[in-house]
This record gives sequence, C-alpha cells and structure tokens, in this order.
Amino acid sequence: MKYSTRTSLGWKSVICLAMGVLASSCAQREPKLIPTAVLFGNPVKTLPAVSPDARRLSYLAPYNGVLNVWVRTIGAGDDRAVTHDADRGIQKYFWAYDNRHILYLQDLKGNDNWRLYGIDVDTGENRDFTPFDSMWVGIVDHGKRFPHDIIITMNRAGAKAANAYRLNLETGTLTMIAKNPGTVSRWFADPDFVIRAALASRPQGGYHLIVRKDGSAPWRRLLTWNYEDIASSGVLKFTRDGSGLYCLDARGFNTGRLVKVAIADSSVDVIAQDPKSEIVSVFLQVDTYQMQAVAYAREHIEWSVLDESLRPDFEAAERLDHGDMEFESTDASDSTWVVSFRKDVNAASYYLYDRRTKRGSFLFDEIPDLKSYVLARMEPVTFTARDSLPIHGYLTYPAAQKHRNLPLVVHVHAGPWQRNYWGYDPEVQLLANRGYACMQVNYRGSRGYGKDFMNAGDREWGGKMQDDLVDAVKWAVARGIANPKKIAVFGVAGYGGYAALSALTTTDLFCCGVDISGPCDLLGWVNAVAPYWGPARTTLFKRVGNPETDAGFLRSRSPLFEADKIRSPLLIAHGARDPYVPTPDVERIVAALKGNGVPCEYLVFSDEGSGISRPQNRMKFWATAETFLAECLGGRHEQRGER
Repeated sequence: MKYSTRTSLGWKSVICLAMGVLASSCAQREPKLIPTAVLFGNPVKTLPAVSPDARRLSYLAPYNGVLNVWVRTIGAGDDRAVTHDADRGIQKYFWAYDNRHILYLQDLKGNDNWRLYGIDVDTGENRDFTPFDSMWVGIVDHGKRFPHDIIITMNRAGAKAANAYRLNLETGTLTMIAKNPGTVSRWFADPDFVIRAALASRPQGGYHLIVRKDGSAPWRRLLTWNYEDIASSGVLKFTRDGSGLYCLDARGFNTGRLVKVAIADSSVDVIAQDPKSEIVSVFLQVDTYQMQAVAYAREHIEWSVLDESLRPDFEAAERLDHGDMEFESTDASDSTWVVSFRKDVNAASYYLYDRRTKRGSFLFDEIPDLKSYVLARMEPVTFTARDSLPIHGYLTYPAAQKHRNLPLVVHVHAGPWQRNYWGYDPEVQLLANRGYACMQVNYRGSRGYGKDFMNAGDREWGGKMQDDLVDAVKWAVARGIANPKKIAVFGVAGYGGYAALSALTTTDLFCCGVDISGPCDLLGWVNAVAPYWGPARTTLFKRVGNPETDAGFLRSRSPLFEADKIRSPLLIAHGARDPYVPTPDVERIVAALKGNGVPCEYLVFSDEGSGISRPQNRMKFWATAETFLAECLGGRHEQRGER
C-alpha cells in the first residue's frame, strides 16, 4: 500500500490555506522586496542531527559569519560551536557512532580535492584524518557495531583509482582493506565491516557488480548493469546477514526497482517499484536492515510505507507540519528521529520526533525572517517537446501580478544528471519577488523520470537538451504567460551555466543570460575531470562525448568557439580556482562580447572554485545579478547606489 505524506487536511493545513488566501489578497499590492541578505545569507540554523545515543543535537549555524557545526545537550541550552572554520564553511557532516566525533568532508579552497576532518566534541580536538595533497576522499560505511571505525575510499598518492581504507578515529590509523585494480568505482562493506562488493566499470560502459566470500577471497561477477541501465541502478547496502544486497535494479524496467539480490545465486526479490517514478530515498531499520519505506520522486516527494508497524509513526510525524517530509537523522536505537518539512513558500522546518511517545517537538525554522515576506507558490507543469517527449518542471509566478505577459526567467539546473524538486528555492523566490515568472525545466538527461529519459540526454549538450529549454519558452509564450521580448536564461553551474552560454550562441530567443561556472569548452572540460573519476570516465564520455574520437563534435557544441554570435547582454560569474573551467577560456568569451559591443558583466571570485559558496560572494553576485536582470527585463531590485 502506498502512503503519501500529503494526507487529508488537518487544522494546520486549514490555517495554511487561510494564510494563503490572505497572502493572495495582499499579493494584489506589490509585496515588499525580500532582501538578498535574507535569501542568500547564512541560515540561522540548518541540518540538525541527533547523536547516536540521543543525548545531543548538532546543527549548522554561523560562527563569525561562516557556517560551522554547533552542538547542544537535548533539553538544555548549552549550545556551542565545535568547529571554527573561517573560510568556505561546512556544508555536510555526520556523527560517528562513538558519540564523540563529528566528521565532515571539505575541499581546499574550492579545488575539488576532498579531505576528511573530525572534531572530538568532548575535547575540542579538530583533526585532519587524511592530510595528503592532490587527493579525494569518499565515505563507504560506518555503523554502530564498530563505533570507533569508519571505512573510506581514497586515492592516496595520486592514484587514478581509489582504494578502500579502514580508519580508526581514536588513533587516526589508516589501514588499506581493498586495493583497486583500476576498474572499481565504488566499494561496499558488509555488516562485519568487510569489503565484499564493488562496482567495476566495463570498457563499453556500465558496471559489473562483483562480490566475494570474505576479505581475501577472489572476486566473482554477481550481475551486470549495462550502460543503458546504470542511470537507474546501483547498490544500497548489504542485508543484515550478509547473504544479499539491496539494490536499485533497472534491468528490464524503465525505473529502478528496489530489490534484494541473493549473493549465492543472483536471484532477485522485488520489494518496491513504480513504472514512472524513481526511488530517491529509503528508510532502513538500523538493527535488522529491513526496508521499511521508500520515497518516490513525483511532482512532490511521496513516501510509501512497506512495513505496517512503521505506519503509526509516519502518520504521527507527518502531522507535525505541512509540506514534503524528509528524514534527516535517527539515533542508534531508531527511537528518535529528526524530520524536516520542505515547502515552497518557506525554508525548511525541523522537528524532533519521539517514537516511544508518538510526539514531536519543534526544533527551528531554517530562515525565520522569511515569515515576514510574501513568497510565491511553485506549481508543477508538463509540456510536450518537439519530438513528443513529455517534459516536466515547475513554474513560479510573481505573487503580485496576474499570470499574463510576464518577463520570464528560464532557470536551468546544474548537472545535468540532477533535477529540480518542488520546494523552497532562494533563487526562484528572488526572481519571483522581483517580478519575473520563473520556469524550472527538468530537461532530458535529468534524474527522476526513468533511465530512458535520462539516457535521452546522451550527447545532447547543446542539442535536444537545449531544444527542451526553447520548447519550454514557446509553451509559456503560446499560453500568454511569457512576454516573448523579455525572456532570460539563467544557468546554475555545470550544465546550467553551459546551457545559458549555448542558448545565447544558438538562438535570439533570450534577451539576456546569466552564467555561473558554465563549461564553455566541452573538449577541455571532459579532459579536465579529476583523476579519481578514472573508472567512470567511460560513462562520462558516452554521456557527453569522447575527447579522443569526438574532438570535432565536442568543439562544435562548445560556446567558447561561438562567442562572437552572442548578441544579448551576458553576466558571467566565475571562480578563479575552478579546476574544470579555466579562467582564460572565460575571459575569451568576455573579450569576444566586448569586442562586438555586447554588454557583458564579469565577476571573478579569487577564493571560489566551481560555483559560489562564500556568503559575501553570494551577496556580491546577487546584488549584481538582480540589477542586471532589472535592466534587461524591467523588474525590481534593491537600491544600492552605483555599482
């Protein structure tokens, strides 16, 4: 039986509807500008997590203006910062099962070389567990049975493929437990902390799932996911007894089915499936490893309960708030949950839920100041591309205006192998607040709609993926939503930034564009992928193009060599430390525009890599971006004097 977090209206939902009606009436008046500092500054608090023993709560919050980890005793007011990063801030972290260490990954000033750090919350000692240059670290596993250890993958000594190591948090000792023959992309540990499964890349694309009986036994092939299947397939975790693997499996199916694969004979037991929607999250019981619930990516995130004993807790937790419920953290006994609620007109709200009492307590709102402003609703939309492929996305209208003849901003997500989700997005809210309709397109190649949809984006950078964006604009214009003379393209890093540049070189549909860290030379970009991508390079080359055999093709799809065709104003934001998009390439585009008399604003941040992370840089970018868009589209912006 499927269970959706969007149940019948309760009293809180009625209040929310009433507030929506009030907001709608207020929207007939021009809503006040939401300051960029509220939208893009640091959250007050975010990403709470309960310690394994449920004694302490951690969260991210600013310390001297930079996001750091804070800890407090549950039920007390002894909040304190336990990390003191003064640079790019901490974005993600997790508790070790020893209840003392909080671990986090961080790169060095945006260079995409990730290290593992840990803070002892009792002594305050902050330690770099992987103090090596030119490397990358990933987390393989950690668990309550081995509270003082964690398994990581690392390409130490500049290796092109990452080996697996067991790290002791007390001594800092690193012990290699699996050596990469050069083909393994991911390692998997069984409940005894033995590496017994791995994904090995195939020369023609895709992966072999290989397994072994113990840590010294020879590897053997369990199954194969070919290139077409891997978009929706992969390994999740071993079963509790180590006799099977939970996987997402798209062999013979368009979406990834949740299955249990027996290691002895490769037999498959299907646990959950949906023919149209991908599974994006699972709820696993911490002791039995039983799959208890799955979440599907539909217009909203929807949970399906698999274990009926869990249903009362799901229903009780869902009643705490409205929106799409997500699980942030659980303690080691699975009795205390941290849940969040994703909304479109507010940032996330977080709650602590006690399974024993079936009661929850409010923790905090991520950005409480947003409650002082009128935010815009996000609506799911669907249209048909020129080749009849259904395309999904979201459309957000300005709260104060009728939905007719609006300036439109096409907001292109990064990746491309990601997707937009329903919920609060500060960039979308700024655009709507300034007077623009904002269209988010999950163009072909995006995740969440099955392997056929994702594979349809292969070798279509600047091709059919770009057509999907153009078709979205034509759809909005045909319905009278968008003013055809006031349409902008706004690309967010990776493919998003690339799409903005490509759009301006291939069509005159857009009156202006914004590019954040977009690759402009595809040949150089695929050649520059980090060494630790090693085994996955075949897949990347199939998705984008092979630099050895497709150099001419990649060059033909590269905006760098078509920059003289751009005739619309362009804003470019670039991190000088970006390892994939060289600054000289970006400056060639800027020079081409200026040489042709085309307005071009260029922001280069000396302390950023790919994307914009530091709060002060986000403020500078958005101050420039909203003024730039206002000049091109006629919307509003904060008054800051001359730039």
